[in-house]
This record gives sequence, C-alpha cells and structure tokens, in this order.
Amino acid sequence: MSSATASLAERVKSFAQELGFELVGIAPAKLLPEAEYYPPWLHEGYAGEMAYLQRQLPARLDPRKILPDAASVIVAGVIYHTDSPMTSEINDPRRGWISRYAWGDDYHDFIKDRLEKLDGFIREQAGENYRSRFYTDTGPVLDRVFARHAGLGWFGKNTNLINQRLGSWFFIGEIITNVILPVDQPPPDRCGTCRACLDACPTDAFVAPYVLDAQRCISYLTIELRGSIPEDVRPQMGAHVFGCDVCQDVCPWNRQAAVTSEPAFAPRPGNLAPNLVELAELDAEEFRQRFKSSPIKRAKRRGLLRNTLVAMGNSKNPDFLPVIEKILERSAKGSTDEDAMLREHARWAKEQLLKSAPQTVERSWPET
Repeated sequence: MSSATASLAERVKSFAQELGFELVGIAPAKLLPEAEYYPPWLHEGYAGEMAYLQRQLPARLDPRKILPDAASVIVAGVIYHTDSPMTSEINDPRRGWISRYAWGDDYHDFIKDRLEKLDGFIREQAGENYRSRFYTDTGPVLDRVFARHAGLGWFGKNTNLINQRLGSWFFIGEIITNVILPVDQPPPDRCGTCRACLDACPTDAFVAPYVLDAQRCISYLTIELRGSIPEDVRPQMGAHVFGCDVCQDVCPWNRQAAVTSEPAFAPRPGNLAPNLVELAELDAEEFRQRFKSSPIKRAKRRGLLRNTLVAMGNSKNPDFLPVIEKILERSAKGSTDEDAMLREHARWAKEQLLKSAPQTVERSWPET
C-alpha cells in the first residue's frame, strides 16, 4: 500500500470526523467470513416477514455485486444516545416506551446528508475515475459485517455492534468505493461469559448467543410486523409501543456509553415515555403531523395503535378501559378507521385489564 493511499485514508477519516461521525474505519470490499451465516439464518425463518432481507442476496453478501470494481468499504458511525430521562416519566404506568433511536428525527436523512458530503470529498481527492455507492440501512449491504471489519466494534451476543469506548448506541452508514485504501482490523469479542442481554430479553428472542429470532423480538413485533402480534408474546412486551432497548440497557459496555449533543436526536415532545391515551386517540392526520420525519412513521398509524393496545393491556391500569371501549364502539359501527386486527387487540387488552389488579411498572436505567 502506497504512502499516497495511506495519506488519503487519513484525510478521509479526518474529514468524516469533521462532519460529526464519531466512528470511522475501512473494510475490504469482498465476501467476508460472517456472510456465510446469513443465508442459513434466513432459511430458518428468523427474518419473519422481512422479505426485503432476502432480495438481492448476492449483493448483500458481496459488495462487488453492487459495484463491480469495489475495493474498499468506508464505514462511519454516529452516536444517538441522549441524556437519561426522568425516571418518574419512564415508570409512569400511563405511558409507553419508544426506542431511543426514534426519539428524534429520522436518522436516514441525517446520515445520508453526511455520507453525501463525505462521498463528495473523496471524489475530489481521488479524481475522475472515482466510483461509489453509499447507504445507511437502505441498501443491500450487511452493514454490521463491514462495520466490524472496519474496526468499529464487535458483535455482541445481542447481535448489536459494540464499541469498547463508546458502547452500542450508534447508527452506521457506508460508502462502497473502487478506491484502494488500507483496511482496519476487527476488534476481538469482548463479551466474555456475560449473558446479561440474553437473560434480560423479555420475549426470549435469542435462540443462542449471537443468534436472534426476529419473530420474537419486540422491535420486529412493534415495527416490522404488519399483522397480529402472537398472543403468547404480548404479555412479555410490557409498555413497548415502538422498538425496545432492553438488551442494550443491560449491556455493561453501555454503563458509561457516549452521549450525543446532536439536536436531531433529542427527544421530540411526547416521544419520550409517550402518553398511551394520546397515542390511542390520534387520527390519521394527527399521526402524520406528529411523526413527520420520524422513524415512528414506519409502523404506520395502524401498527402504532395495535402496539398501544398491547401496552394498555399489559399496564394493569383500568383507567384505559374507556379508551379501549371507544375503539371497540367505532369498530361495531363499521368505521373504516379500525379493522379486525385492531378489534382483536382491543378485546385482548380489555380482557387483560378486567382480570388484573393495578400494579406499578418499573423500568431500570443504566448508568451513564
């Protein structure tokens, strides 16, 4: 590797940090060993209804199927972990839980803008023969595999990427390019004998260490699944209405995780421990306005209402019964606002509240 190439890599990393990427590294653009586990994982059905994960499978395994002369993959990470909220809010039985990554603005647009600037910088440095593709959780790329080989972190037993210095609360994006750059080395697995994430999972979604069955994962159930949530896992979902976080909350590497000051990731009003009644009463237009440019829009109003009903049923709080009754009444009148799937979840939530006594809901909070 020439000194000029090494110098370019350093300039790229320096500019990435100027743009606000806390993590940046370079991986080889080739078929990497971890990719061999992906097809069997799909074959076992662990992806659930996420059919898009099976599309363009050759490209997902080898970036040279995306860019034939690809030589390097530049991977950059952005911290999204914000300051700890007030425990009085997160333990309020009238409120739900939204995953940290969705508290603020949609990260796709935020990171895409930074990647575009980084890509432009490299183009200026590399010259007219430069070619590239860049993605942030949107392209047929095994993001975490390249992030590991770029030195950003190791795979935790919860399948998240963990950085020894910063923790696991970060987004990643990558630029696949034909420029040959010196690559970084993957860090060793530092999970050791720890099982905190595996043991804490509310729905037992881990088939084994490092193997996630998405069909039982709360994030999948509340975001990706479009139909009915299996009844056997509903009681374990607690107050989660969009995403989870538990397996990261309990991770020892997140006890002193890095905290961002980026305004885009700060909690929007109502996104931190949202009021469940307010969520249940949002009409279609209110949903669009409240979650405009937010990751939460991915669940759609129907999905968020379904999740909210499950959270109400798990709350042991009979004060939710009038709201649930209203949803059932609208359904009885033939309103197109509600459908059979939502009616079923509303009936389930009502049954749970009628047979349960009130109880306090507590959520632990890691040290920061």
